[in-house]
Amino acid sequence: MSPVSRARKKSPQPATPSVTGLFKDVLRDFSAVAAEPGPFDVELLTSEVLGQWWDLTIEGEPEAGEQLGLELIAFAQRKITPGAAALLAALKVLAETDEERTAAAEALDVVLTRGIPEPEWAAEIGKVTAGEIWRTGDVYGDEASLLCVFSRGEASLGLLALLDFTELGRVRDLVVVDEPHEVLAEMRAQVAEDGELVVFEKVEPADAHRLLLDGIALTDALEDPEVGADYPRFHAVATAWVRALPEPVAAAPVQEWTADQRDALVTEFLTATELPDVEAARSVAALLVEHGCRVEPANPARVGPEKLARFLESLLGGEYEVEDEDAVPPVVLAWTQWAARRGGLSDVAVTALVEDVQEYLAEYLSDEEDDEAEELSDYLDGTESPEEALAVVTRRKFAVPSLTTVIGDEELTDLDPSDPEQRRLLVIGEHPEYHESLANDEFDGNDGLRLALETSVVDQLWEDAPEEVWAAAQVLLGRGLSREEVIGELVSVLEAQLEESDDDRLDYDLDGYRAALAEIS
Repeated sequence: MSPVSRARKKSPQPATPSVTGLFKDVLRDFSAVAAEPGPFDVELLTSEVLGQWWDLTIEGEPEAGEQLGLELIAFAQRKITPGAAALLAALKVLAETDEERTAAAEALDVVLTRGIPEPEWAAEIGKVTAGEIWRTGDVYGDEASLLCVFSRGEASLGLLALLDFTELGRVRDLVVVDEPHEVLAEMRAQVAEDGELVVFEKVEPADAHRLLLDGIALTDALEDPEVGADYPRFHAVATAWVRALPEPVAAAPVQEWTADQRDALVTEFLTATELPDVEAARSVAALLVEHGCRVEPANPARVGPEKLARFLESLLGGEYEVEDEDAVPPVVLAWTQWAARRGGLSDVAVTALVEDVQEYLAEYLSDEEDDEAEELSDYLDGTESPEEALAVVTRRKFAVPSLTTVIGDEELTDLDPSDPEQRRLLVIGEHPEYHESLANDEFDGNDGLRLALETSVVDQLWEDAPEEVWAAAQVLLGRGLSREEVIGELVSVLEAQLEESDDDRLDYDLDGYRAALAEIS
């Protein structure tokens, strides 16, 4: 919600040593507005007062603030002042609960019977005329800013709300702006500048009513909601103004997706993407569908940067149990592209989304508690298609299962497997029996040849050239051989194809090598 800087400035709140002192300050403020009628000013002052109850703690009792509204009403009822009448006239409409509004109305009657006149503006509180309502947001549907213009006569204010659809459409922030036309101009400029990734549209008043009241209710129901600093300040006035919008038509309840429907969505994804390890892909895709049904039951397949980032956060937080960690990056990438296309996003939007998700996946892998977690770029450098990613990660992690090794007494960490020299160190680290000879420059003969050949096989697996090396490795793995045994078999095949070149260097017959590997398959 970029135009937050245009929010109405917060009134300075004096430090008060007690609840009684706080109540006296409130009545003093209302005495000032009672003298100069201005319904908008009264509403905003009342909303700020009520907003203080959100975080107020009295004598170490976190829940003490919940009763302050009723206590303030009782305090004002005992006063025979215009300020008390002004406060109660405002709370009669703007108080947060039916109990408080009823108590304020009864207290106001008591004060008025003592000869204090009702404020001239009292009948106008909460009664505003709704003007145009506009929405701007990302094309993915993660977030939206909703600008509602409310007026009385020639005076207008704007209510700007930030909606978060990655959490069922709850409201994350509320701001009242003095110049709504300037905010609207900023929205239009944002779309003109980045129209491929931003939507801008007019919203029907009844739809705005539903989005705002439902979104505020969702936020208020949370035990400890994360909201903007202005949300408490403008909560009461926003709720009152929104009630002035036309009532929405009752929406049909969202039907919970059945197990069969979830499975069908996963199958649709797997059929379209043709990922090689179907079972690993299915398990991760099922978690993506589960997450979608939980946070957005009406449209679980929708994808956006924030929605996918929060899915990865849920994985890190242990909310979902992952059977195969290695499958997460490629499947999430494949799901991102497939679901984005399925949702009708443009090529520009799909490209931007994939780039964002790649960054999130790199952070996800680097944040894993597993000591063997590597950054996405280490295994997917140069990989453009999400459909290829699972195969690439599987092959390269077979070739280089760890980025940490020990050679002699030295531990080497965070090596770059895309660097041939650092890849060679990782191969050497797997053979501690050679470390002393290498350190003493006594390493030659057959041992040196075998290590050089193993390094070549690992390079071939990493680069997938020739392709027959990985195909043969998969066949051998399918026969129950361990990684060490598979590498040994591949080294033997390569060694059998060695031939001496004219410059006394060893080379190998590529065609013969490929044929020998194909025989394994």
